[in-house]
Amino acid sequence: MLPESTVPLPVFPVPALGPALPEIVLAVGALVLVLVGAFRGERSTSLVSAGAIGLMLVALALVFFAPAETEVTFFGAFVNDAFARFFKVLVLIGSIVALMMSHDHFRRLGIDRFEYPILIVLATIGMMVMISAGDLIALYMGLELQSLAAYVIASIHRDDGRSTEAGLKYFVLGALSSGLLLYGASLIYGFTGTVSFEGIQLFLADGASTGVIFGLVFLSAGIAFKISAVPFHMWTPDVYEGAPTPVTAFFASAPKMAAMALAIRVFMDAFPTIVDEWQQIVIFISLASVILGSFAAIGQTNIKRLMAYSSIGNIGFALIGLAAGTEAGVQGVLIYMAIYLVLTLGGFACILGMRRGGIVLEDIRDLAGIRRNHPGLAFCLAAVVLSLAGIPPLAGFFAKLYVFLPAIEAGLTLLAVIAIVASVPGAFYYLRVVKIMYFDEPVEAYDPMPAPLGGVMIATSVFNLVFWLVPAPLFAAALIAARSLS
Repeated sequence: MLPESTVPLPVFPVPALGPALPEIVLAVGALVLVLVGAFRGERSTSLVSAGAIGLMLVALALVFFAPAETEVTFFGAFVNDAFARFFKVLVLIGSIVALMMSHDHFRRLGIDRFEYPILIVLATIGMMVMISAGDLIALYMGLELQSLAAYVIASIHRDDGRSTEAGLKYFVLGALSSGLLLYGASLIYGFTGTVSFEGIQLFLADGASTGVIFGLVFLSAGIAFKISAVPFHMWTPDVYEGAPTPVTAFFASAPKMAAMALAIRVFMDAFPTIVDEWQQIVIFISLASVILGSFAAIGQTNIKRLMAYSSIGNIGFALIGLAAGTEAGVQGVLIYMAIYLVLTLGGFACILGMRRGGIVLEDIRDLAGIRRNHPGLAFCLAAVVLSLAGIPPLAGFFAKLYVFLPAIEAGLTLLAVIAIVASVPGAFYYLRVVKIMYFDEPVEAYDPMPAPLGGVMIATSVFNLVFWLVPAPLFAAALIAARSLS
């Protein structure tokens, strides 16, 4: 009989699961939905879609009513603070609304499959992990979970060559960006000796070495791809145009929120002591995105490609607040992204309503004179594009105002002035859409609009028009979220 060992076995602490409860609920629910779909086949599509929406509503409630204090678990890899909760609410709203708008569209195209809502749930889990990442490993895990699901979603219409092409382009360029990001993360780890954002911040208290700066450049390149910022925007117009319109609506909303949250978390949590180094990167990306987004959209005739370039330009405006490197700048970005989410969902609800004889229309000229046949749709889309142009007193005006002010306070007046001047061509193509809808000769009427699209249009229009009357709740939530990062 062997003697008992006197060497004590190592005891590993069990991480608290409470801070990650919304993600756990979604993960377990996704597994259940997979089983339902596997046993019932395509007959389960409506049930799985309803279950996915219900799951995300439960997760939204858990996030909304979570404790106010900051919680850290999984040995610092997962952070649940006010900043994370703010962006998780935006991500969940974007995913829920995008899924609601997709059911009728996919049913009419004959591609209503149970896999789609499950992939949306899995992508949402990845986005929520990205938002709460406390180190480089959690960051990469969340990013890849979201990306892998997104690649499949982009090509969900397997019989459509454009959708397949969009998925392939997204996959190839996404793999390249992931490689850049991972290489940058490895350089940062190699020169700092830690993957923790808190540890990196402490290591860089006295400045950064050349190796860390190189790693930060590669990391920034990977993040810029995810937010579709110039010069890593090349996938955006093709994917937006080729993917089914509800998928485009999803890509333009929830993943943009998560990617911007990731950018803020990385720069403000891991590198706040070397603002001067990364500020130059953000300023260049911001200006290039605003300029390209404003000029490249002028010649577009496809409404989805126009929204793609508009998205690039709007990301550039949001980055102006981040370039300030201050708490007020972060607050401005949070306000901007929340308003941009609402405008994007409202805009794509209008685009999904452009259907005649069961055929989805994407040409801007198909909007000619719709104010006569569809005054509600024309009003909603006009309000969206004018708000994106920054026309007061619509919500988009305040979004731009609250990223410009912190930039000016931080001494980046020239950046703000150039961005304002560069936005003038953007106003031209937005106004062209309004002119086509209200002043061109009318074309044949569209098909009746499904109730979910009408509901989204009404809700986003009300928000857009009355935001200036009650801006305080969003401003207060953004301020609390921004302060939780410091």
